[in-house]
Amino acid sequence: MAGLSPRVQRTRRGRYRLRLPAQERELLRTLPPQLRDLLGTDDPALGRLFPPAYRDDPERQAEYESLVSPELSRERLDAVSVMERTIDATDLSGEEMTAWLGAINDLRLVLGIRLEVTEELYEQGMPEDDPRSPAFAVFAYLGWLEEQIVEAMASGLPEGGQDSAEG
Repeated sequence: MAGLSPRVQRTRRGRYRLRLPAQERELLRTLPPQLRDLLGTDDPALGRLFPPAYRDDPERQAEYESLVSPELSRERLDAVSVMERTIDATDLSGEEMTAWLGAINDLRLVLGIRLEVTEELYEQGMPEDDPRSPAFAVFAYLGWLEEQIVEAMASGLPEGGQDSAEG
């Protein structure tokens, strides 16, 4: 997606300008409700969002899930809610942008599992005549948008990545 204008830019005041064309906003508007519906299920596509901590110990895994899963689910649902609430915004706070990043990352992970994306497929792309091609295009778009967000957020970091108090 090289050559496209930046969709996310950090402002001098530490906020984020969101420049999404209408068709991109319409696409993005459809995705959070799908993730919301999926989060309350035991769909295998959620495996990357809730990876097991104890693969070989079902009892410890069940205990871990009872302690961690409710909080992780709530955080993911909160991020989805922020994205839904701010989908038409052109100016986002750092907290809102972080929520967008989380929701987009989760959407991309789930879609990648569903599409069985491998490193090879990611690099080569999917043939246009493959019935999964439209979903793969959404996957690629979400990756590109995620990169835009990360770059915008990183532009506010001090040079050299050091905390200003350190250096």
